[in-house]
Amino acid sequence: MAKEITELDQHCQAFLALCTFAVLSSATPEGDPDISPRGGAPGFLQVLDNRTLMLPDRLGNNRLDTLRKVAGNPRVALLCLVPGIDETLRIYGRAELRSTVDAPIAATEHGRPPRSVMVINVDRAFMHCAKALMRGRLWDHDAQVPREAFPTAGEVLRAHTGASGPVESQEDMLLRYRSQL
Repeated sequence: MAKEITELDQHCQAFLALCTFAVLSSATPEGDPDISPRGGAPGFLQVLDNRTLMLPDRLGNNRLDTLRKVAGNPRVALLCLVPGIDETLRIYGRAELRSTVDAPIAATEHGRPPRSVMVINVDRAFMHCAKALMRGRLWDHDAQVPREAFPTAGEVLRAHTGASGPVESQEDMLLRYRSQL
């Protein structure tokens, strides 16, 4: 418990400068949870000061689950990951949704500004041990599963929705995603 700190010290800030992926947790006022993957170039989670960071809202699945939950319950948590480093950074705080006009920073990515930003006021943070990522061999190239070992996203979506018509190939999905980044 002693490792919990109430601000982003130099180690947390250095980790966030390297971070390319985070999982954002939120919940409705009634406690209905949500988790959402977030990613970007190193430092996409921008540190504003030792108690505040900003997460830009990028194009995603357009469900707006997280934004709706944060509007009703500002409590959020982040699990931040850096490729190649097994330790993770956990951050807990309160989020405010802001337009890019009101944001202190509105960085573009792939030439596109964020649609909105989430400003997170940090309550506590700590580095989490490497055991889970080591067990899961997340960064181990030899542990990677060949893509063809699992159905494509198009095949899964068709099965889940009962849609008919042609199934989007993995290659077509990647091309579509790249144009939307």
